[in-house]
Order: sequence, then structure tokens, then C-alpha cells
Amino acid sequence: MEQMFTIGKIVNTHGVKGEVRVLPSTDDVKRFGKLKEVKVENRTMTTYEIETVRYHKNFVLLKFKGIDTMNEAELLKNSLLKIDRKDALPLKKDEYYQCDLYGLRVVTDTGRDLGKLTDILMTGSNDVYVVRNEEKEILIPAIKQCILKVDLEAGEMLVHLLEGLED
Repeated sequence: MEQMFTIGKIVNTHGVKGEVRVLPSTDDVKRFGKLKEVKVENRTMTTYEIETVRYHKNFVLLKFKGIDTMNEAELLKNSLLKIDRKDALPLKKDEYYQCDLYGLRVVTDTGRDLGKLTDILMTGSNDVYVVRNEEKEILIPAIKQCILKVDLEAGEMLVHLLEGLED
């Protein structure tokens, strides 16, 4: 399991006082307001204390302690923002971090091995799991009728294929 999660990417600077514009990659954008620090991964991994958080359109504007000019902020452009797993938002029952699902072996309730979960498509209404084996690819909606059990320790997902999913 990954021990760090990527929660956004610095895509530009904002203003002249050292703020950065972040494109968030988390479901709850307000989570930035709960963080005291974040790790910035560029060529190295550096921890920065968050001074201020603002929200503007689809972006999060962050001001890091010690980054006080546009030139200093420019050096952070295209960096990934990461947090430790322990700082991630808590999960509810039957919720999982997406990064933990990749590579799970997917088996039907009839015992047939479908392959491995290789991708997750976010469609708006529900996620769709892409499962591949040597022969084909199957798209399985992430709904309770299809996803019966996820066992991260065993590395397996038990699914029920609704009619028409394999066609």
C-alpha cells in the first residue's frame, strides 16, 4: 500500500507574494484547509508549512511559510503535493483509497478469475473499474450490485457481473 497520497499539483504562481495555484486531485477540496503542512515533490521531497489557503474557481491557492516572492513560488511549478497516509481523510464503511485498488485480482461470485483491476474511470455518477486479462477488458461499475467484497489484505475483489457487462 502506498504510504503517501498525491492531493494536487502546483500548476502556476498566483500574484507576487509567493502564492501557488494548485489543481486539486482529491474528492474533498476543502481538505486543504485542514492541513498544517504538505510535502512538495519536485526533484526532491520538501515539507512546507501552510500559511494560508484560499479557493478560486477550480483551484486552491496556497501560501507556504518561507515562500514570499513570485520567483520563489515559480520554482515549485509542476510539483506534486503529497500527504502521509495518516493525514488522509478517514474512510467510511465500504470506501477505499483508489490507489489501494489498483492491481487487485478480480474474481466473480461463480469463482471465475477476470484479471486485475488496472484503471478506474470517474464518470460522475459512479466510478467504473477497468479489469484486464490477456484476452480482454471488462468495465465493471463500482456499485453495490456488482462489487460484493473488497479484501485488500488478500489482494482480491469479489464481483457479480450484471447481464451484458461482458458483451
